Amino acid sequence: MEFDIKDPGLAAGGKLRIEWAERQMTVLRQIRARFEKEKPLAGVTIGACLHVTTETANLMLTLKAGGANAVLCASNPLSTQDEVAASLVKDYEIPVFAIKGEDSKTYYQHINQALDMKPNITMDDGADLISTLHSDRKDMLENVLGGTEETTTGVIRLKSMAKQGVLLFPVIAVNDAFTKHFFDNRYGTGQSTIDGILRATNILLAGKNFVVGGYGWCGRGLAMRAEGMGANVIITEVDPLKALEAVMDGYRVMPMVEAARIADIIVTITGDMHVLDAVHFNVMKDGCIVANSGHFNVEINIDALKDQSNGVRTIREFVEEYSMNDGRKIFLLAEGRLVNLSAAEGHPASVMDMSFANQALAAELMHTKGKDFERRVYSVPEDIDKEIARLKLESMDTHIDVLTAEQEKYLASWEMGT
Repeated sequence: MEFDIKDPGLAAGGKLRIEWAERQMTVLRQIRARFEKEKPLAGVTIGACLHVTTETANLMLTLKAGGANAVLCASNPLSTQDEVAASLVKDYEIPVFAIKGEDSKTYYQHINQALDMKPNITMDDGADLISTLHSDRKDMLENVLGGTEETTTGVIRLKSMAKQGVLLFPVIAVNDAFTKHFFDNRYGTGQSTIDGILRATNILLAGKNFVVGGYGWCGRGLAMRAEGMGANVIITEVDPLKALEAVMDGYRVMPMVEAARIADIIVTITGDMHVLDAVHFNVMKDGCIVANSGHFNVEINIDALKDQSNGVRTIREFVEEYSMNDGRKIFLLAEGRLVNLSAAEGHPASVMDMSFANQALAAELMHTKGKDFERRVYSVPEDIDKEIARLKLESMDTHIDVLTAEQEKYLASWEMGT
């Protein structure tokens, strides 16, 4: 079996962590039990480009239980948990190509090694696997039935490809499932981003001006958690509807160039590039902390920050101090990469449980019905979404009402009126 990881000797610690996460992943555990019996993915090779974490490990084990040949590479150079990668290789015989801190060359080398396994179904977290397939590895396209995508950023990229007519196979947008973005994006990103900032800096959030760049589901969750810890939350937006919602939720809303003047902490979380740019670095006050929780590090224009500074030093793990030409200090966390996965451990397993349940069931759907799909981006079917919610409630020993026949008739009728 081919693999490229830091150290197989780390496997024992990784196995314990995988088992700990599994206890919180009750939905995925139920799906795995069914997969073990039915083998719905028998003979399928699944190439996954995801964050190599304990939660992802449990998804890989579920796919393998379903009969799939699963291979995993990293979707971010800083999010890999090396002990988890080691356990997947040594204990579970799943090929992994990922090393925490790998450079860009190695990152794409690992993506290509995963593609060398000739996947029939792709799983992406940011669409790097698919974009590589469509650019440098078109020789592998004939093997691919379809794919899935985990993130807002990746879905945006794929919908753009479909609109331009260059997407060459169907993709299911796992991110669009209610049981994904309502929970993973809002509660998972909200909590884990705060976790990453606090682990990196050990600062007190109470009383700080905390700027959230973007008020999508991730931004909503981050704003909610920062406010809960006593921060004065400011939102920046380009969408008038989202900006209006932020105002109605009780937050101050202003352009980033104004927010940057008073910010103690700024977190970009939009999926777009250069949300923080030279004009913003020019006006930040001394000691401002900047971080990113969007998928790619392009949200912060790090080259512009370097151009405006006369030196940089690592002052704490995951904290770089940029000395500006006028004497100010600006602190960049986790090299501008996902702070929640680079400086912390990412989302709690219990919320990733629903996201990866969507991935597993979307892979099953793609295998069974993918030949009927067109070359475009599909939402997760409502019945899968609701089944995941039902399983999650069941695992929490929470019960809900069921419509009576009379109520169902009323909701489906137009004659009854008021």
